[in-house]
Amino acid sequence: MEGNVLFAFTLTLLAGLATGLGSIIAFFARSNQYRFLAFGLGLSAGVMIYISFVEILPEAEESLVLAWGENLGPWVGLVAFFAGIGLTALIDRLVPHAENPHEVRPEEDLDVLKREGDIKELKAVKEDGEKASLMRTGLFTAGAIAVHNFPEGIATFVAAMVDPALGVSIAIAIAIHNIPEGVSVSVPIYFATGDRKKAFLYSFLSGMAEPAGALLAYFILLPFLTEAVMGLVFAGIAGIMVYISFDELLPMAREYGEGHTVITGLVIGMAVMGMSLLLL
Repeated sequence: MEGNVLFAFTLTLLAGLATGLGSIIAFFARSNQYRFLAFGLGLSAGVMIYISFVEILPEAEESLVLAWGENLGPWVGLVAFFAGIGLTALIDRLVPHAENPHEVRPEEDLDVLKREGDIKELKAVKEDGEKASLMRTGLFTAGAIAVHNFPEGIATFVAAMVDPALGVSIAIAIAIHNIPEGVSVSVPIYFATGDRKKAFLYSFLSGMAEPAGALLAYFILLPFLTEAVMGLVFAGIAGIMVYISFDELLPMAREYGEGHTVITGLVIGMAVMGMSLLLL
């Protein structure tokens, strides 16, 4: 498993970089390309839901049964699964609505990012107080994304360490999910400053919480990665990914595109994930 460290860290880093990619898409995408983003979010949700219930939870239960026996092990896994859901829900609850990266920005906000020019487009934001408020919103959003990305980085890293193929699947799903979060950072910071570079920088930095989570997992969690700990972590990962899918990805995808587009992406994501697990 030690030989997978560099591979696992690289996967986590690439997933985090997708947040910066969201800024680039926000600046240059045409409005009809957001339908593709909706499809991608549905695809990501399908991947996450499928691997959570078909791959990660059974693997967690197997480890927990070895650690605590056939009677207690599954119950511990169940508690850890809902603890992962509860942790992610608590993080969302503590983040104010306006700064929550999982709240979709209005289309008129996204349109500003797609037009040419900088300060000239900020006529709607005339007062310094308004600009300061938008800047705070952007910074709070970046911080909120960093908090969300931290456990996701741990999840990707640990999964890739134990099962590289599973790690790749999780990294791809999380990377797709990180793209609209980059949009959420860029919009208010660009409104406040008129500076695309600064908006991209904050978006990029918020995504670096993913590899930071991987480093924490390596230096603190890895030395204690027994069957019991691995089972708890995997069950918690499954809970986190299920919550992200149902509370964040699917509602956000429906905002960006038609419902049928989202469901098509969801089903295809499940099918692709199922086939890849059979082939790997």
